[in-house]
Amino acid sequence: MLPEQHNIIISSLQAAVARILPDAAPHIVLERPKVAAHGDIATNVAMQLAKPAKRNPRELAQEIVDALMADPVARVVIESAELAGPGFINFRLTHAAHSAVLPAITLQGEAYGRAPRKDQKVLVEFVSANPTGPLHVGHARQAALGDALCRLFDANGYEVSREFYYNDAGNQIHNLAISVQARGQGLTPESEQYPADGYKGDYIQDIANDFAAGKTVSASDGEPVLANGDINDQDNVRRFAVAYLRREQDLDLQAFGLAFDNYYLESSLYTSGRVDDTVTKLVASGHTYENEGALWLKTTELGTGDDKDRVMRKSEGGYTYFVPDIAYHVTKWQRGFTSAINIQGSDHHGTVARVRAGLQALDIGIPKDYPSYILHKMVKVMRGGEEVKISKRAGSYVTLRDLIDWVGRDAVRFFLIQRRADTEFVFDVDLARAKTEENPVYYIQYAHARICSMLTQSGFDQTQRNAALVEHLTAPTELALMQRLAEFPTLVAEAAQELSPHLVAFWLRDCAADFHAWYNAERVLVDDQALKLARLRLADATRQVLANGLALLGVSAPERM
Repeated sequence: MLPEQHNIIISSLQAAVARILPDAAPHIVLERPKVAAHGDIATNVAMQLAKPAKRNPRELAQEIVDALMADPVARVVIESAELAGPGFINFRLTHAAHSAVLPAITLQGEAYGRAPRKDQKVLVEFVSANPTGPLHVGHARQAALGDALCRLFDANGYEVSREFYYNDAGNQIHNLAISVQARGQGLTPESEQYPADGYKGDYIQDIANDFAAGKTVSASDGEPVLANGDINDQDNVRRFAVAYLRREQDLDLQAFGLAFDNYYLESSLYTSGRVDDTVTKLVASGHTYENEGALWLKTTELGTGDDKDRVMRKSEGGYTYFVPDIAYHVTKWQRGFTSAINIQGSDHHGTVARVRAGLQALDIGIPKDYPSYILHKMVKVMRGGEEVKISKRAGSYVTLRDLIDWVGRDAVRFFLIQRRADTEFVFDVDLARAKTEENPVYYIQYAHARICSMLTQSGFDQTQRNAALVEHLTAPTELALMQRLAEFPTLVAEAAQELSPHLVAFWLRDCAADFHAWYNAERVLVDDQALKLARLRLADATRQVLANGLALLGVSAPERM
């Protein structure tokens, strides 16, 4: 059902209810019945209103139906209505309502499902890996989720910015530098002299080798760093190693088809004085106190749900990790991003309340739920029936590049999006490579490719298909497929609103299934030319919407497979 048809039914139901219960103000929800035989659309509005109105729900439902079906505007969309169970109302749509989706898709093409531009900005921060090693599967999940979410917000008319925050300061960077120094001095991770907290992957040796060779490296947004070859010069080693790994992460992201609009360095928050300035303002706000030589933030009194106050500056000196995070999020607000979303691993759960508390303490107009968070669970990788835990390149984990090399970019993106972010996920490498209908991305792409082949084989061009008369499409599988296509604009809006790109993956699988069911039930290239052209028009519309949906996930829509 197209959004405008949805609005007609809602308005007509509200008018019908108002005539029966003038003081009622129902929240009307329309849902697709789980069983197709029950109709096209259903509502429980009568059951919702019956108890407060002290009415029998079935009798009330019948009165609502009688009033609704007397409305000529509603009858344009609704063919019939019937009661079910204790008071559900099931509707069947008119053929005109079903088939209206085809001219809409013809008219809008690639824009079908997209909303008009809004004067609203949204910043999505994701991946944000420490530049201490290759991107692992957790970063891969963030990359897939974040990019799909950005595409969804763009489709809904927002001005979207993708941002990568680099934690290029702190103890982890020191450990990286001394790890490279150790390798450059001929030590291996097995050596007793190797740093206890050092990084052990083969990539550390690669960095040490390039440093010894006096090479120059730079990330996409960074200044070139020239190795001076002096392995004892820790500052040069550190800067070279960070630039080297940022470049490697850039290359992995390019292979994934992902480009960021901005990279923000944690170190810049210190060099610019933003961290010190933020701490000064927090102290001035009255929401801090000194205890045992440490500076504390009164997070428990700031209404963000933290269970105890938190140390900002340690007694031995140095700020705790959430302090620069507060300063960083102030910059997001000051840059005009009134909507900001962070995608992080579930191990960052404790950060949420602390960052929000710090922003509230500053009292600069930032809402209590700023920023929004998507916290994702980790990914288990299976291959050959066994869990894969170690990558030779990384030394301890499977990398994004490993996944791309094994199954290709499309499968990596789709598989990492197809589950809710807050659920654990098993990435089955063998399934992702399988050319069967059990592989969801193959199943969807195959539907698209099959349609492209059919359209080519038919010999009719786009103009001829677009002129086809849609009233010939009356088979149950045709009505079901048209109804599925009509859901797409609402789905795109819902997936963005709920920060749930997986809804698009689910819908694409359902759409492909509806197409295959229709294709198997009804011959397309029949002798009746009018019917053949109408079915080709439906197939072409399905092809277009499948391509639009795959594009929202950053997945290709191949014409041949």
